[in-house]
Amino acid sequence: MLVPRQKTPDLKLPTLAHGEFDLGAESSERGTVICFYRGLHCPICATYLTEFQKRVADFAERGVGTIAVSSDGEERAREMAEKIGADTLRFAYDLPLTKAREWGLYISTSRGKTSIGIEEPALFAEPGLFMVTPEQSLYYGSVQTMPFVRPHFSELVGALDFAIKNNYPARGEYTGSV
Repeated sequence: MLVPRQKTPDLKLPTLAHGEFDLGAESSERGTVICFYRGLHCPICATYLTEFQKRVADFAERGVGTIAVSSDGEERAREMAEKIGADTLRFAYDLPLTKAREWGLYISTSRGKTSIGIEEPALFAEPGLFMVTPEQSLYYGSVQTMPFVRPHFSELVGALDFAIKNNYPARGEYTGSV
């Protein structure tokens, strides 16, 4: 389990147009929002990533980098980026499922073709959304077992405004006895 204020797993992946993504080498002033998505086969992911794409500038204005990540290969990741009209959102691909597990993501098995007629991979990671500080510690995290009901990027932007203004710390850090 990932714990707020503690180091997240390393994450190094190829991207479509920005060379290798290396979380440990990210240079954004306040950190990076990492959106793990299910893959090209997921119509809800396309809608979600479209919203993420619309908020890239909002995050950047607050000193936060952004990236979308999936276990899809390069071709499927490129199709998704083109599908949502990504022009500023970075896309990383080839996420090993062992790495997805390190991040606490749930893994699902294929059910064949989805409602949009695209075959699901044999295994793939379910969604997760994380905000990681420049020191690579967890600030915010949300993981899901289903593709439905995801955190809203507009709310995350608003939460960042509050956190920045009030120097609000990451919460959920206590790991002692209860």
